[in-house]
Formats: sequence, structure tokens, C-alpha cells
Amino acid sequence: MAHTRTLDDRATRLFIALAAFFCVNAVLAEFIGVKIFALEDTLGIAPFEWNLFGQSGSLSFTAGTLLWPMVFILTDTINEFFGRRGVKFISWLAVGLIVYGFLFAFAAIALAPADWWVKAAQSQGVPDYQKAFAAIFGQGMWTIAGSIVAFLLGQLIDVAVFHRIRAATGEKHVWLRATGSTAVSQLVDSFVVLYIAFVLGPQHWPTSLFLAVSSVNYAYKMLAAVALIPLLYLMRHAIRAWLGHERERQLREEAAAD
Repeated sequence: MAHTRTLDDRATRLFIALAAFFCVNAVLAEFIGVKIFALEDTLGIAPFEWNLFGQSGSLSFTAGTLLWPMVFILTDTINEFFGRRGVKFISWLAVGLIVYGFLFAFAAIALAPADWWVKAAQSQGVPDYQKAFAAIFGQGMWTIAGSIVAFLLGQLIDVAVFHRIRAATGEKHVWLRATGSTAVSQLVDSFVVLYIAFVLGPQHWPTSLFLAVSSVNYAYKMLAAVALIPLLYLMRHAIRAWLGHERERQLREEAAAD
């Protein structure tokens, strides 16, 4: 009887690919999230002034929001085919990699810079490369802690809600369990990250500002999640074509029973 090597199994290779893409998106989102961009200026549209809880502002988000919608889609896809254990495994793995990345970022900051390198980008308007490097990669500990705690908490809530909806609806309504789990998990994520980073942290935001900014961020994430529903179905179709109907059905049944 022929023996199939582990890495020849398409389901194994699929999980490795999804996990790798999930982790690189999560880690990159943490590191590029230090940049705040203006959505209206980026799109070339008139500024939109929101007014919530007595606070007002424009649509400014961290650059990490470019990647988080993909994290949502990947979480739902892994939920669909590899169940609770698959999502929990990649979530803890991503947290470990994020911590690993920040440890080496701080180690790199602590290295004594070469004198010529410090002034190497003066012609580009960067008078001190070392200070710029430290400002970009040396995010505050409250921000790092907030993002990690919120990410992990959101992932664990997402997998619980996803499978609760799946148990109630069966294999129908993929969009409902994907959007429903994201709606609940990102409600927690959006508020927890800002609460730890900016309310408990040294900036001590007032409650009104915390609620307003958290609400705007949550609304953006939900709009992105809804907009990407077609991509979720496209990925499911591609996975079915890659695995074959029988193997795809087997994985979904195992995931539902997990």
C-alpha cells in the first residue's frame, strides 16, 4: 500500500500556507501600525468629520488596518476547514512571533549605530537615522501590550462565536458565521487595544475620546469585513478546487466536530 508523505498531503500544505500568511499579516500589521494615515487624503476626497460622545475628528487609522481585514478572512477560512484547534494554534503562534519580532526590534535599537549611518539619510530629510529607527520600531510597551492582548482575546472570541453559529445553522450561511464572529470579536478587540494603550497607558485618554475613537475603528473594521465577504467565498471555492470535493467535505466535517 502506497504511503502518502506528510508534505504531499494537500490539506497539510494548505494549513501551512494559511498559517504562514496569517502570521506574516499579523506581525506586519503590528510593525506598520505605528503610522497613522488620513483616509480622506489618501482617497482624494473631502474630509469627513465624525462627532461622537462629544468628540470630533477625521478618518485617521493606523496603517495596520490595511492588513487586519485579511487576518479576519484567514481566521474564518481556517475556522471553516481546521476548526477551533487550527485557529487557536495559529493565534498563539502569531502572538509568539509578534513578541519575538519586538524583542529583536528593541535589540536592534540598542545596538550602537555606525557614525556614518546616523547621518546617511540627511539628504532625505532624516537628520538622525538612529532616532528615526528607534521612533518607528520602538513602540511603547503599553501599545504593544494592548495590541497583543486585544489580538489574542479577539481570536479566542472569534473561534467561539464562529462555531456557536455553525452549530446553530449547520453548513449553510457561511457569510453569517464569518461576519457574526468578526462583529463580536472585533467589538472586543477595538475597545480593548485602545483601553490598554491609551486609557491605562501614560496618555490617560478621557472616556469620551476612548469611546469615540474605538467606535470609529470598529465601524471601519466591520465595513471592511462585509466588503470582503465575496473574497471568503472565492477562497472557499479555490480550496475546494485544490483539495477536491471529498477531501474538502471531510475537512469541514472534522472542523465542525472539533
